[in-house]
This record gives sequence, C-alpha cells and structure tokens, in this order.
Amino acid sequence: MMAGLQWKWLGMIAIVCSLGAHEIPRDVKVEMWLRASAGKMTVAVRVPLKAMRDVVFPEVAGGYLDVEKLEPRLPEIATTWVSNAILLREGERDLGRPQVVETRLALQSDKTFEAFGRGVKTAFGSEARVVWDQLWLDVLMEIPVGDAASRFAVRPGMQGLGLQVLTVLRFGERAFELHGDAGWVELDPSWWGAFRRFVVLGFWHILDGMDHLLFLLCLVIPVKQLGRLVWVVSAFTVGHSLTLIGAALGLGPDVLWFPALVELLIAASIVWMALENVFERGGRWVVAALFGLVHGFGFSFALRESLQFAGSHLISSLVAFNVGVELGQLLVVGLLWGLFQVMKLERLGVIVLSTLVAHTGWHWMLERWEMLAKYWR
Repeated sequence: MMAGLQWKWLGMIAIVCSLGAHEIPRDVKVEMWLRASAGKMTVAVRVPLKAMRDVVFPEVAGGYLDVEKLEPRLPEIATTWVSNAILLREGERDLGRPQVVETRLALQSDKTFEAFGRGVKTAFGSEARVVWDQLWLDVLMEIPVGDAASRFAVRPGMQGLGLQVLTVLRFGERAFELHGDAGWVELDPSWWGAFRRFVVLGFWHILDGMDHLLFLLCLVIPVKQLGRLVWVVSAFTVGHSLTLIGAALGLGPDVLWFPALVELLIAASIVWMALENVFERGGRWVVAALFGLVHGFGFSFALRESLQFAGSHLISSLVAFNVGVELGQLLVVGLLWGLFQVMKLERLGVIVLSTLVAHTGWHWMLERWEMLAKYWR
C-alpha cells in the first residue's frame, strides 16, 4: 500500500516537473517586419524559442541543443506557432495566412534579422554548444498580393506566446509597438480609417475612465436646467480639448513626474467640484474650464501610445479622438441628467451624493500624492 502511494506521488512530481519545463514565459518580445513588392508580401518574424511550449527540443550530452536534429522540424514549428497566427488583408480583401519559406536559428546576440531573407543563414554550425531557451527562431514567410501599392492591414496574433507579449512591427518607415492582441493594424491607414479608429478610441476611453466619469457626475448632480448644464459641460470640453491637442503635439512638459502630478490634480478636481455642490458656489463654468485643462493632459497620456496608428493623418486623428471623447461624454451626461430628473434629486440627495464622491476623490488624492512624492525623494 505504502509502496503504491510512493509511486503515485513520484508520478505526480514528474508530471509537475515536466509541465514546468515548458511553462508560459512571462515577457515575450516579438520582432516583425513586412515588405510589399511586385506580386507578394514578405513577412519576417523573430520569436524566442522558449515561447514554443509544446515542442520537445532534442538535446545532446551536457544539456545542449541538438541543432542538427531540430533544424528539419523548424518549418513545422514555425507554421504552428507563427504563420498560423498571422492574418493579412489587402484593402477589403482577406489574404489569409502567409506560408513559411525559410527558417533559421539565431543567437540572442545576433543582429542580422533585418537581413534575413537575403542570404544570411544560421550564425552557428550544427555542432555548436547552445541552450535552446537562449535562441531566437527566425521565420521568413510570403503571401501573394495584387498590388504592392495597396493599403495593407495585418493581425499579428502573437499574444499567445506569453503572458505579456510586445510585438515590434515595421513596415517601411513606419514602426508600431503592439501590446497583447492589438487587433487589425492598418499599416498605411487612409484618412477615413484613421479617423474612424480614433473616434472609437476616444469614445471608449471616456467610458473606461472612472475619474473622468466621477467628474462628469459632479457636473450633473446639482443641475436642474438643461441649458445651464450644456454651458458648464461645454466649458469643460473647451478646456480639455486645448490641452489634449497641445500635449499630443508635444507642447506639454516632458518630465517624468508630470503624469503623476496630472493624476493627482484630476483627483483634486473631483473633490473640489463635489464640495462646490455641497456649498453651492457660483462660477461653475469657469472652474469646469480650468479643470478641463487638467483632464485634457490626462486624455493625452492615453492617446500618446495610440498615435502610432494615425499614419500620416496626425491632426485628423487628434480631432477624431476628441470627437470620440465628446460623444462618450454626451452619452454619460445625458444618461445621468435624465436619471436625476426621474429621481427628482432634492437638496439633501445632492449633498449626500456629492459627499460620497468627494470621499472617493480624497482617497485617490492620498494614493496619487504618494506616487508623486516618490519622484521627489
């Protein structure tokens, strides 16, 4: 009986160890470049070999990789883990997945990826003493296209290679940094394609930003006349539009502590406006405009990483993002104002609700002050 239990435990330990040998890597960086030429699109991808989790890598004495045995299997591995994940589109036509035409292994120190496909082969021989999880897998792929001057889009699909995947993608002079699943990426977007993308980004940004939503709530809580509400919200819109566009064009301060300061001031704006609701102070449109300047910087931080998708349409993309923010803002304000009209919120309700919002904003202020103070210690 005891012997049976011992064998059972030894078997479980062996299973756990075998699973851990190919565990999902935490951080994975993928390099990808695409080049359109007459009749075809060339796609090259460099991925760490450690991301190939279901592959059993042959070894020789000493635990080193048996390169000679592995190399014939590389096309199959590349098809399973790389080419099957990539989708391409030409205009509105789906091209499907590229086909593997060449593979090679590369050391982590190898710098010849950009020359891959132009006669540069594996940088070491089959008898080299290398460890499998310290190597890159370079994959060269091709897919037929109709016109090299078309507008192309790609869905890299590399997010399954690790817990956090960064894909650095290059197409001509354009470069993209994609985190996780970035969806379809238009490599040279049209004016309308960029505008549409940034309207959606702006719309969802305002709906995902709890601090911006609480500030809008503070604007709506005490207002019973729609005309007055439109005036205050418009002042807030003008304020954040100015700093949003200015900061996105590089006109804002470029210091490490500035984003933390802006986040602190956004929390302070919530507290201030909530207290104004409690004490019924006037001049709300002026305060809304001033705090709008602060919130605009906050919007610009979210926009900065997305500007890589604007292509050559920077100004129209900035305008589109702002339009999306306004659409989301109008939706939120309209729903809140309609709800409070139905509820017939009286003075006591205004005070209680504003006090709860101020309490939340105060805690955010304390947390963000601690974050800002770290830059000045």
